[in-house]
Amino acid sequence: MPPSGFLCLLLAAAATCLLAPASRVVHGQGVLFPTPASTNVSTSWTVSVKFNGHGSQQHFGYMDGMSVSVFLLQSVQAPAQGGLSFAACFYCTDPCADFYFGVCILEVDSGGFLSWPNAGTLQVVWSANRDHAVHENATLSFMATGDLVLRDTNGSFVWSTGTSGRSVARMAVTRSGNLVLFDSKNVPVWQSFSHPTDCLLPGQQLMEGMRLTPNASATNWTTTNQLYVTVRADGLYAFAESSPPQLYYQKTVPKSGSRKTYMTLTNDSLAIFASSSSANVSALETDSAINMTAGGMRYIRLESDGHLKLYQYKGIDGWAMVQDILKGQVDDCAYPTVCGEYGICNNGQCTCPIPVDSNATYFKQIDDRRINLGCVPVTPISCASMQDHQLLALSNVSYFNYVDSRAALPQMTDEESCKKACLRNCSCKAAFFQYGGNDTSQGSCYLPTQVFSLQVNQWEVTHYSSSAYLKVQITRPPPSPSPNKSNGTVNRSTPTVSTGITAGAIAGITAAGFISLLTVIIITLVVIRRRYQHRDEEDEFGEVPGMTSRFTFEQLRVATEEFSKLLGKGGFGSVFEGQIGEQRVAVKQLDRAGQGKKEFLAEVEIIGNIHHMNLVRLIGFCAEKSQRLLVYEYMSKGSLDQWIYFRDANRPLDWHTRCRIITDIAKGLAYLHEECRQRIAHLDIKPQNILLDDNFSAKLSDFGLSKMIDRDKSQVVTRMRGTPGYLAPEWLTSQITEKVDIYSFGVVVMEIITGRKNLDYSQPQENVHLISILQEKARNNQLEDLIDMNGDEMQIYKEEVILLMNLAMWCLQIDYNKRPQMSVVVKVLEGTVNVETNIEFNFVAMAPHNHSNDGKLASSAPLLASHLSGPR
Repeated sequence: MPPSGFLCLLLAAAATCLLAPASRVVHGQGVLFPTPASTNVSTSWTVSVKFNGHGSQQHFGYMDGMSVSVFLLQSVQAPAQGGLSFAACFYCTDPCADFYFGVCILEVDSGGFLSWPNAGTLQVVWSANRDHAVHENATLSFMATGDLVLRDTNGSFVWSTGTSGRSVARMAVTRSGNLVLFDSKNVPVWQSFSHPTDCLLPGQQLMEGMRLTPNASATNWTTTNQLYVTVRADGLYAFAESSPPQLYYQKTVPKSGSRKTYMTLTNDSLAIFASSSSANVSALETDSAINMTAGGMRYIRLESDGHLKLYQYKGIDGWAMVQDILKGQVDDCAYPTVCGEYGICNNGQCTCPIPVDSNATYFKQIDDRRINLGCVPVTPISCASMQDHQLLALSNVSYFNYVDSRAALPQMTDEESCKKACLRNCSCKAAFFQYGGNDTSQGSCYLPTQVFSLQVNQWEVTHYSSSAYLKVQITRPPPSPSPNKSNGTVNRSTPTVSTGITAGAIAGITAAGFISLLTVIIITLVVIRRRYQHRDEEDEFGEVPGMTSRFTFEQLRVATEEFSKLLGKGGFGSVFEGQIGEQRVAVKQLDRAGQGKKEFLAEVEIIGNIHHMNLVRLIGFCAEKSQRLLVYEYMSKGSLDQWIYFRDANRPLDWHTRCRIITDIAKGLAYLHEECRQRIAHLDIKPQNILLDDNFSAKLSDFGLSKMIDRDKSQVVTRMRGTPGYLAPEWLTSQITEKVDIYSFGVVVMEIITGRKNLDYSQPQENVHLISILQEKARNNQLEDLIDMNGDEMQIYKEEVILLMNLAMWCLQIDYNKRPQMSVVVKVLEGTVNVETNIEFNFVAMAPHNHSNDGKLASSAPLLASHLSGPR
């Protein structure tokens, strides 16, 4: 868990080091406890497991091994009454190697000092860095610039509010548990309520688009991305994260008025408000007797198993779970992870799928002693051996996703078509078919890319029949020996296929007749082939779409208002803004199906089958006659190039935002290169293909040029592709690995740092190529000259900027074997690994032919490529 300073007292009679309540001590600068509720800028705190005799932090240890250090403390009740308080805190768990910063609920006495808890454990209701723990002596700084920044022990950046230059003057914990940064006019600039983690406090609003994401477990505070709860315009939704997400709960409300929809914990219920009218309020049932009077504090937490639970403070008895809010609305077996992946839930008991008609074993338990962890295929499913895919039939087995009655999927079809559609698509992991009565000719088909927990169907409850077909990989026996050879002769006992024309008939055909017959046969075959080609193109993705929704051209024409809102135009097509239901989307229309068909197929097959928070999500596609369109999630801030080049339209990004964007790009590439079943080389990393959301979180887009590389192959030979200015030197030899993306990443990092394009022809000739300038500056120890002078605080963070330049140069090594893996790059950015010190200042390759203005062919300079893409 997390962190800050803690008091470790050595007891003479004990062999262990415990954290105990701090006595009333005097601050080293004369400030007396109790701890204040607010502070001004230019203040900092240090994480420590030992009380160091100074600093205004109270330290406290719990019997379960959790520890907390408090530096802002706000009583919920009048101070004289004692009771509960909200606190800005560091927290951790024994042995306190990892620390976190967040908002906690603690018990205090009438003097405002932490008091010994009667029961339970520390209640953490918000966390800033649960996915990036810090270590002892890390610092939290409330800087004079107005930014609240968390840095690890080595000084590496971990987290910030990103509020530099916004006139922030004060930080406080409010009586509602909200950590707020105020400006000089006492107007909130930033608040923790707008960045929820796993909890919702009374009065806190979960607005449209916000998510609750659970901790991995009760003792592991890192985020689990498997489940989340979110609010949409028409209500509350709970999903299992996959591509696309799989719905396990929904509570809809009628939409009216222009107000945004939000969910909040009121005095007597968890309510969803759809407008300002009280008539449009929908409440999820909770204990109506619970209120916020003394001893009645409560909050809601999304647990790692998907349950949404209400917790209440019970005074002397501590905290207790008083309501499972979705109970009665979601069956115990309908939670996506109740039995782990592929596990079958029946009355709370978990089993692995077992075939009815054979003794074969296709699935095994992950842990024999903990069956609820789920099952895995005995033989992993391989897309390279689709001919060995089969479907394991499970009768009377259902799936939780059928609650999604509004979705484009499931599709209505017959059972056989549903099964065939899954077998045709490697990404499909199962075919679930739901139908009424005994009629399997018309039912609902669902084809997920990831299989969570299944459940035994109870017809008397669901009032429908259901079958499940899980995709398995069969192991075939070795092929039969080749035709027997004896004494040099081939055994020709294999039957031949009759041509249907007798020898006498052949003899009777004249030369002219034979030619005529041959001509007719050829013409017939050509016509048949063309018909089949046309049919295959029209049905390339199967009768029933699998992982992503399939739209008609007319649907997308209406959604984009006749393709009227152009977002951008690139080498293979144009991108338009659209609206599908309540969701804003970006629709990419390829200019010509013939020219962009391979790119279209690559994008559907690659990004449609993977999912990561730093990859743009593919929502659906259209393949109708000559029309090829892709539907993506809408990214409100557009592409990165709009924010690092064009200062007339947007103010320069602050340094912390630039760091966060660089880290997001690195994490997305690390996932593609190292975490997918096949390595995926993007092959076109550039700012135009990096999109930003409302919070300036970055996501990789445009996978039209991507290439999948089997993990048993060191490289893939392919024709040149990519964009001038971002191409790695090895494109000159066409010996390509995913390391070309790392070179491109290095170029993008330098563009973000310097605020200029790698190839800027508005510059004097000697300054056109940024990477060549970097090479010269590095050799002359003049890297400071490249720092963007227009960026906020860039000079203040000069050491960090130089560090990132060194990381970029490591990625720009001409020898791709000397470049780091992207997972190592991520660790450098997180501060756990140092940059390689033995870096060669040689980033620009020489080519045998002249293609550039200066007589050299730079790897990241213009190339006469056989396949180049434009910005998209």
